[in-house]
Amino acid sequence: MADRRQSMNAAGGVDVQSIYERRFADSLAFRQQMWDVLCREFFQAHVAPESTVVEIGAGYCEFINHIRAARKVAVDLNPDTRRHAGPDVRVILSSTSRIEGLEDGVADVVFASNFLEHLTREDILATLREVRRVLKPSGRFLVLQPNIRYCKEDYWQFFDHITPLCERSLTEALETTGFDVPYVLGRFLPFTTQGRLPNSILLLKLYLKLRPAWRVFGQQSFFIATPRA
Repeated sequence: MADRRQSMNAAGGVDVQSIYERRFADSLAFRQQMWDVLCREFFQAHVAPESTVVEIGAGYCEFINHIRAARKVAVDLNPDTRRHAGPDVRVILSSTSRIEGLEDGVADVVFASNFLEHLTREDILATLREVRRVLKPSGRFLVLQPNIRYCKEDYWQFFDHITPLCERSLTEALETTGFDVPYVLGRFLPFTTQGRLPNSILLLKLYLKLRPAWRVFGQQSFFIATPRA
């Protein structure tokens, strides 16, 4: 969810390692379980098991470790990513605005979660262009993204947030960098795991089954974007 750890392209002098160690030290075990459920019960439907999957801003590798795929790549600037990546995950320590070591058209799926808000607008556009470069023509870019329209009261509680985005502004950015956006789920997951409700895998499973609840509690949007022919 929105408090997921990522390294940033433009940290602006912020010590991101210290920030995220403070933010997530007490919740790592729960977050691993949470992403296991999210991958099995939602995201896996959008990822074929034979795919090559690249996660940008991979951080603790919670998505890339749990998704089933033939080839898995984690991209992040933070060297700690190597320590958290599973044995079947290739780690590339690189800025997402220019991904070193990934050739053109290699990925069936690129995934980003709670990452783009940590970048400047310039770096967001550069990152989207890089995603389009590494995707196959038939590939998909899956994005889970806090939506400022629904979480504006809490959005700035995180010191490393830079650019507010909603489903409209991110769709516009995607379309201007060579993508079509055939699917947008405007309200999906809550904004953060650091809320009033207890961290509960049972509650998460129930929430994923109760789609009407998404329209009430959902503060993050989910996008599927495809390279424009």
